[in-house]
Amino acid sequence: MRDQLSHIDDKGQASMVDVSPKPVMHRRAMAIGFFVAKKETLDAVMDGNLPKGEALAVARIAGIQAAKNCGSLIPLCHPLPLEFAGVDFDRVSDDRLKITGTAAITAKTGIEMEALTAVSVAALTLWDMTKAIDKDLHIEGIELVEKTKTETPSSRS
Repeated sequence: MRDQLSHIDDKGQASMVDVSPKPVMHRRAMAIGFFVAKKETLDAVMDGNLPKGEALAVARIAGIQAAKNCGSLIPLCHPLPLEFAGVDFDRVSDDRLKITGTAAITAKTGIEMEALTAVSVAALTLWDMTKAIDKDLHIEGIELVEKTKTETPSSRS
């Protein structure tokens, strides 16, 4: 089982992965998810016309903040000094808003959890800001869509 699960130690206990022997690489990840609401709700979101204020700005900042704090939120994630975290929104239909979270770092471990956390918290923030006007909200399809790593000059030596 140890060969299959990287967060299980030799005694079968949950543990943080030791990344100290790994090389430093430039790592980037992108995640997406969808916030689904009534057309009128998304109209108000896009217009910045909600009782709680401008939802997209608040959700963008919430997602970035969540990515920066991922190591505190998810117990076995490494705390990482992010070099970039971003959240973007794209209305893809009358009732569907696509959320894209991106994170990048030069480090010994991946950054996908930060991108996924950014999308998740941005979606939850939109939910919080619209729940008073729409009782049929949904969050769907949160997934990792891109994960890359490239060598840095120091990783080649």
